[in-house]
Amino acid sequence: MFERNLGSDAGHHSPDPSRDPLAGLTVLQRGWLSSNNVLIHAAPGEAGAVLVDASHVNHAQQTCELVRHALRGKPLARLVNTHLHSDHCGGNAALKAAFGMPISVAPGMLPVVQAWDQQRLTHDRSGQRCVRFLADDELSVAKPLIAGGRSWEVIAAPGHDPDSVMLFDRAHGVLISADALWENGFGIVFGELLGQPGALLEARATLDRIATLEVDTVIPGHGRPFGDVAAALARAYRRIEAFEADPERMAKNAVKACFIFNLLDLQRLPRDQLEAHLARVPLFRDIGVRLLGMDIPALANWLLSELKRSCAIDERDGILRPTMAA
Repeated sequence: MFERNLGSDAGHHSPDPSRDPLAGLTVLQRGWLSSNNVLIHAAPGEAGAVLVDASHVNHAQQTCELVRHALRGKPLARLVNTHLHSDHCGGNAALKAAFGMPISVAPGMLPVVQAWDQQRLTHDRSGQRCVRFLADDELSVAKPLIAGGRSWEVIAAPGHDPDSVMLFDRAHGVLISADALWENGFGIVFGELLGQPGALLEARATLDRIATLEVDTVIPGHGRPFGDVAAALARAYRRIEAFEADPERMAKNAVKACFIFNLLDLQRLPRDQLEAHLARVPLFRDIGVRLLGMDIPALANWLLSELKRSCAIDERDGILRPTMAA
């Protein structure tokens, strides 16, 4: 993790955004278990800063400390979630306890959160951990988010998650893309894997929407901010095409990525508990049987072989550990 403070002493005053499209923003780039956090510092007359996304519960206290440091004594007026996967909202409860700010979720998700509807939230189905929290309101695609003296358009971004949104500052060409577009790809298209056909088409449509915007800088949900948007889109389209041509490839990619995410959370898993872990998580059971034609033992053997071959995991003394930083 490192902090990228994209403004001159941003916690104390609001730099002129005309000098730098990212002035007045602090991007906290995190490891792959946690989403990035984007702190939009308050402009004169605003009640306080706005934080976009809250990272994973494993890093909740670290997130609170990083945000407190970046605020430099200034208030936090609002927390906004682009979507409700555990790596983006897992720190919500801790941040609420620390700062007391209201929490805004994506359009249509307020009643889902208040009921803690796991069918819609999908945490249990994919083996994600998330501390329950209460939201205060929801964003609207018809109403921009005003923060940091900027007007952020709320843009629906289905694909990776059907209820995800992006935030776009048209005046300065800044897009907070969440997991709709990374510098090298995009987030897992879960709907396509959970028996909801059409999610891959939605992911393509979201890329099409980004391509129509005059974006100069993307702040992704994972990875560094980047400026070569055309190249990133080209890579994302190629990935979409590969998945469209070979659904099995998409399924295998998802199983590997989801298991690594689980392992980053657990940090260690005895090898002899791998099959039991896979059997407990509905996503693995469903993909293994329905899309890959593998029962749990076969899936475990294949997964272990693939992840060792790619050096994504290490096995010592019968313990599986991730090789990448959380």
